[in-house]
Amino acid sequence: MTPLRRIAVIGNSLPRRCGIATYTTDLKNAIAISRQDLETCIVAMTDRGQAYDYPPAVAFQIKDDDIEDYIRAADFLNAGRFDTVCLQHEFGIFGGEAGAHILVLLSRLAMPVVTTFHTVLADPTSAQRTVLERIVEASSKVVVMANKGRELLREVYLVPDDKIEVIAHGIPDVAFVAPDAAKAKLGFEQKSVILTFGLLSPNKGIEIMIDAMPSILKRCENAVYVVLGATHPNLVRNQGEAYRESLVARVRELGIDDQVVFFDRFADLATLLEFISMCDVYVTPYLNEAQMTSGTLAYSFGLGKPVVSTPYWHARELLADGYGVLVPFSDATAIGEEIADLLTDDARRQAMSRRAYAASRTMTWERVAERYVSVFENARHGHRLKVLARSEVSSPEPRSPAPPDMQIGHFLSMCDDVGLFQHAVHSVPDRAHGYCVDDNARALLLACVLNGPGEQPLSEVLTSRFAAFVQHAWNPDTGQFRNFMGFNRTWLEDRGSEDSQGRTLWALGEAARRDASPARRLWAAALFAQALSIAAGFRSPRAWAFTLLGLDAYCAVTPDDLHAREVRHSLADKLMACLASVETPDWVWFEDGLAYDNAQLPQALMLTGMATRAPQYLDAGLRSLRWLMAQQTTAAGHFRPVGTAGFGERRQHPRAFDQQPVEATATIAACLTAWRAEGDAEWKAMATRAFAWFQGSNDLSVALVDPLTGSCRDGLHPDRANENRGGESVVCYLLGLAEMRQLARVNPSLTRPTALRAVSART
Repeated sequence: MTPLRRIAVIGNSLPRRCGIATYTTDLKNAIAISRQDLETCIVAMTDRGQAYDYPPAVAFQIKDDDIEDYIRAADFLNAGRFDTVCLQHEFGIFGGEAGAHILVLLSRLAMPVVTTFHTVLADPTSAQRTVLERIVEASSKVVVMANKGRELLREVYLVPDDKIEVIAHGIPDVAFVAPDAAKAKLGFEQKSVILTFGLLSPNKGIEIMIDAMPSILKRCENAVYVVLGATHPNLVRNQGEAYRESLVARVRELGIDDQVVFFDRFADLATLLEFISMCDVYVTPYLNEAQMTSGTLAYSFGLGKPVVSTPYWHARELLADGYGVLVPFSDATAIGEEIADLLTDDARRQAMSRRAYAASRTMTWERVAERYVSVFENARHGHRLKVLARSEVSSPEPRSPAPPDMQIGHFLSMCDDVGLFQHAVHSVPDRAHGYCVDDNARALLLACVLNGPGEQPLSEVLTSRFAAFVQHAWNPDTGQFRNFMGFNRTWLEDRGSEDSQGRTLWALGEAARRDASPARRLWAAALFAQALSIAAGFRSPRAWAFTLLGLDAYCAVTPDDLHAREVRHSLADKLMACLASVETPDWVWFEDGLAYDNAQLPQALMLTGMATRAPQYLDAGLRSLRWLMAQQTTAAGHFRPVGTAGFGERRQHPRAFDQQPVEATATIAACLTAWRAEGDAEWKAMATRAFAWFQGSNDLSVALVDPLTGSCRDGLHPDRANENRGGESVVCYLLGLAEMRQLARVNPSLTRPTALRAVSART
């Protein structure tokens, strides 16, 4: 295996001393020192689009609330062929509910991920639990900085112990020095200095320490409490400087203005180290025990400072066995007594200093970096073994899990005595939006598909209802189909879109070939023939494709209809002309942009080519479908349908969201058509991956279907599934499921490529 060369660290660019930003930068620098042959970069989060100068050398910036930035970052990392990505995770720095946007990035990465959790919650919300669990799933290894983190990951989140590493928070490697020189430089000569630093916020307990100062001053008159740090930007954004002003007011009430000093600033590393060096006692009076790691605590401990702290999780571990002093939460009296004891007992204070400094040598950034590099190498090795295991399967066609049973409970609930409702609110039919011929034509298609072997046909009553809706949609005055109908059974238009016309012709063609009722097959053929004349005026490539799909079925049962055969060649030639006018080596498509139902354009050409024995149609369909599948396959190998946000864009890489079931269903049908044409098993694999999108093999790792009812969510937003389960979605899922169930029933040994290729070779 080639040596580890390139590492990317994902963190925060917000200038937080000893927060995520500092950790990210210092870890990057430490890795560079520890292994000079390694190239490292930072992918930095910016706060609501606001870029900061810190940290330096950011290779890529992500605006926390811009989902497309996360996608571009993943593309940047994949294109850079980084060996490992190290994610520094903290709730509150990533966009989406509970920071879910980061999952969009992780799902696209082709390399292993090692995640450091700066916080592990003992009592997470449902959204927080889901996000953390999915980050764990996407990570080869997870790192925490305290044993309490390991305990919570195991007990609360059920993470396997062998996936967890405990690596201490890093610290600068500086010499142990007495505080006198730094005190003189900073203007605190002859003072006993107590220090707290970090971003100010109410959970830090600064007011408790202020309340303790009068008792400390009674025993140590030269004591001064220094508070170094700006107010947390989120607090400033929401409340301004009200919290800092309340602390200043408290100091004034106690009459200790000269003994409490606030430095409202972000300190660079050199300044920070000087402030720590000058203090005699460092204090972290945090109010909540659920603090997994504290960079301020680690830095002060690492410089050999006696620490007085409340017993939050990190402090309880680091300061055990006399390495520091623990006091109860919110207890100003106890804090005051312990600090005064240390300030008035030089021997005890200095002994604690030396013990802390000696114990912290394993925490220096270089030592921490060595641990991380070891974890990176192990993660990369394990990732490579998984890839090899997938690629070295002896069978060229590995068996896929059997598709689930056909459940139509939700589909039936979406129907009434008129037909199939368009929309649902969650799983409840939404009468407000009525019906459309698009969805009822799809439902008629489903009825035809379920007449095949191995499936339970729909009832005669229900199939007849869909056919009646299509018949009623026909408007003899315009010679076209209407589309939208209100719940009151009133048509809302006198004609529908071209695409709805083409989709209805498709359903009629299939009904003419596959409907269970001979009488209804005759009806469908007659109405198809009557309505086909509208296709001559279509300008939409999708309307052409839908009509061609209908013609494939209609011409199979009425081969003597010369008009239908002429229309078929005309529409296929129009698609070929579009492809010829737009296609380039990098853009093998019929239009300058990608939109909906994309895969049915190449499918229509392939079916037409096979039926008419015209290899030029088949070759064009296969070529364009291969290109489309390259656009719809992630670096990690799962299916990603063209997102609706990119509709209308010209020659751009598809947007990732929103993702809709109709794209997966169209892709399944097109890929299986290509498989039947070529016999190449890779097309079956592509169809299987597209169907797996429904089952959770997608960018959010969220299953869209309920296998017990057959319901299907309406799609994927950037950070969640759309919980509504409308008519189009359920029919699309069931159509895709029927295709996969039919595939599972086929004996591959009895399936051969069509004779068209042989004919093509001889002509």
